[in-house]
Amino acid sequence: MPDNETLPDLPEAASLVKKRTWLSPVWIIPFIAALLGGWIVVQKLLSEGPTIEISFQSAEGLEAGKTTVKYKGVDVGTVDALRVATDRQRNIARVRMAPETRDWLVEDTSFWVVRPRIAGGSITGLGTLLSGSYVGMAIGKDGARASSFTARDVPPVVSGNTPGRFFRLRAATLGSLDYGTPIYFRRIQVGQVASYSLDPDGRELTVRIFINAPYDRFVRPETRFWQASGLDFSLSANGLNVQTESLASLLIGGIAFDTPDPDQQAEPAAAETSFDLFADQAVAMKAPERGATHYVLYFDESVRGLSAGAPVTLLGLPIGEVVSVRLAADHRQKLQLRAHVLVATYPQRFLDVLADPQHVTGGKAVTPQIRKSVVDQLVARGMRAQLRTGNLLTGQLYVALDYAVNPASARIDWLAEPPAFPVMKGGLTDIEAKLTSILGKIERLPMDAIGSELKQSLATLGETLKNVDVLVKSWKGELTPELSATLGGARRSLAAAEGAFAAAGKTLAPGSATLEELRATLAEVKRAAQSMRGLTDYLERHPEALIRGKSEEGQ
Repeated sequence: MPDNETLPDLPEAASLVKKRTWLSPVWIIPFIAALLGGWIVVQKLLSEGPTIEISFQSAEGLEAGKTTVKYKGVDVGTVDALRVATDRQRNIARVRMAPETRDWLVEDTSFWVVRPRIAGGSITGLGTLLSGSYVGMAIGKDGARASSFTARDVPPVVSGNTPGRFFRLRAATLGSLDYGTPIYFRRIQVGQVASYSLDPDGRELTVRIFINAPYDRFVRPETRFWQASGLDFSLSANGLNVQTESLASLLIGGIAFDTPDPDQQAEPAAAETSFDLFADQAVAMKAPERGATHYVLYFDESVRGLSAGAPVTLLGLPIGEVVSVRLAADHRQKLQLRAHVLVATYPQRFLDVLADPQHVTGGKAVTPQIRKSVVDQLVARGMRAQLRTGNLLTGQLYVALDYAVNPASARIDWLAEPPAFPVMKGGLTDIEAKLTSILGKIERLPMDAIGSELKQSLATLGETLKNVDVLVKSWKGELTPELSATLGGARRSLAAAEGAFAAAGKTLAPGSATLEELRATLAEVKRAAQSMRGLTDYLERHPEALIRGKSEEGQ
């Protein structure tokens, strides 16, 4: 190539720099694999459901890997493992629940072991005799989600979705009540006992009951509940009383309720309302007493058989009741012991037994002044308190207000608190006292002195008759016929008197048969009085002897 020949112009070389992407296509496959793995893990976790722990008092009947958790008969979980708690007081079960139960596990969800159980007159869990025990479940309604639970000792009586309402009863003792004990209204079973617990102070019990709808609307604020357990058999001063709600209540007990004089317009009681549980229907349905007047009665006789609650009657009609019975010492009379009986009378009852209450009150309200005036008039007319036997079988006594025969004057000191109402003896005690008084007077008669004086009188009368006979013979010829007839009549009268006195002397003379018979009769009467006293004392201690006879122990 020649030197002068020029080369053509060539473009200048430019450096090209390629931009690199942040992710290489090589990493796409591992990323997709990681996503698939995470999705599989999530699906695995979601398919297995939540894991919870349940604390049991005893793990008897539970087996890891076999025992299931059931809700309404459907398996919703399995016990994975069992262990003893750190405090060694309970057992902890780890349970794998089904996925659909995730929203069920709230704070008030409950668990329990289903075993064969007899409660409330029914038998449950018989299927576990073949399949084995399992864990029952009841879904809660309130509270946040939870993963730790404490199992119930007994299954719930009602499920959470059963229509009705819960109420609470306050009771002194549980009696024969138990879980599932039926509750009756007009002898129809309308509910059952759900649970019970002892108060922290140990004085009372709280019984939680459930009344099924629509019967829960019959529970009103003034409703009364009472024990209807078994056979209500009472033998008191009012007589024999037998009541029962049903044949089932004879075996398993029960609770009954009713509303005295119900107001159809009244609203039903709110859920969880608290009521008192009375011992029987008579006490529960008794109308509330207002304006009670208290009196104290002092008795010198035995009050065995008189107890609190015994009726107080006015001419046989009830107007009050005995509040308490105790001993009282009178230091003013050398520590004399008397029975102190506190009674309560109700003016409204007194007016209820009157045919015309307006006549007593004068058309006015029963004020304390009117009440005191009426009582003062009754006492002035002889009204007294007396102990009487209400039942011969039990020996129960009651207080009767009745008029006394020729009573001593008495009045009520209204300044005392409580005022003392005058009393009188009555019944067997009064008869015994009168008989003892009569026997004492007979024993005090000087029978020997009377016989001796009568013998002397007869001797003197005999001498007088002889002197009269001599006088008549000496004056026989000189006496007038009238005088002779008079003397003859006198002689015959004296002779008759002599015969009578002689017979009386023979009868009452010491050592005579009649006198000995009289003494024997008096002795028999005395022994009869003593026997009567002993019989009275024995019947007071053993009133059942009227039916069964005298036992060997009481002899």
